[in-house]
Amino acid sequence: MSYNSNLPKDSKAAIISAAEVCEHINRTASQRGSFLFAVDFELESGIFIEDPINSSEILFRVGDICNLSAKSTRPLFKAGKKNLKIVNPVPIKEYREKFNSVLDGLMRGDTYLINLTCKTEVETSLTFEEIFYESESPFAICLPGQFVCFSPERFVKIENGVISSRPMKGTIMASIPEAREKILSDYKESSEHNTITDLIRNDLGKVSERVWVESFRYIDRVKTDRGEILQVSSDIRGDLPGSYLENLGDLIFRLLPAGSVSGAPKKSTLKLIAESEGERRGFYTGIFGFFDGSVFDSAVMIRFIERDNNGKLWYRSGGGITVNSNCEDEHSEMIAKIYFPFESRL
Repeated sequence: MSYNSNLPKDSKAAIISAAEVCEHINRTASQRGSFLFAVDFELESGIFIEDPINSSEILFRVGDICNLSAKSTRPLFKAGKKNLKIVNPVPIKEYREKFNSVLDGLMRGDTYLINLTCKTEVETSLTFEEIFYESESPFAICLPGQFVCFSPERFVKIENGVISSRPMKGTIMASIPEAREKILSDYKESSEHNTITDLIRNDLGKVSERVWVESFRYIDRVKTDRGEILQVSSDIRGDLPGSYLENLGDLIFRLLPAGSVSGAPKKSTLKLIAESEGERRGFYTGIFGFFDGSVFDSAVMIRFIERDNNGKLWYRSGGGITVNSNCEDEHSEMIAKIYFPFESRL
């Protein structure tokens, strides 16, 4: 997926190289200035905006913080508007080919946890801006006309010298009888979550002086247009050196791409992802973050819709695969993650 880099020359939301994003973060954080940034999964392209609270060319929300444009009154849905329609669901045969490719890699020992993703064509009469305003996710970002992301997953937060990450692994519809007990007792889901927790501990250990697990395998409830889903998360933390703001960009980029949407070990897993998926992810599964001069917070760009050069809309989704994974179950989970994070309003 390519993104329009031919925005107006004075646009604060122009696409630049990931290397430039890293340099801008280092410089601005060392001066305790505020900024918003995004970087793609392949670490090739990104966006960087200083003083983003006053930006009108991009919408963002990080927890309770958002820019002035995002504080505008939410537009009302027009009567009869439909929320989301899956046009061409990924056929199980097509998904199985990708699944078998990563399973071969798992059996060879190239990886022991890999995140496999697909893109599904969807239709909606809502604009990206309307989707952004209505979303109830803790993190959201919208580059009008290009993509919108309403992520439930934090990448890392840094406050008072402590870095924390909350990877999500394990999803189930809340309407399923005894859903909480089923997701927490599932062997495959438990193994996958243990693996990603160890991976994030190792990642944070690259930049921290001490790492610990604050909370292990707790449940988040997420509202969707098809009912609530349960997602399993853990809270992993580390102590940073006192000078971390002097090279914040380098610190963040050492952790990329995010372990929860790539796998372990990263180098060989990334190669397998490229071979199996057969296309760039772009900003999907990249990260975006906001720094207010003191606190840094960021999200993994999942729950993501983009528009291609022909005007078609694609919803990206996926999940973690291990040797214990079942193809049909993983395909169903990938489809289940295609939703809007707000109640249906037909």
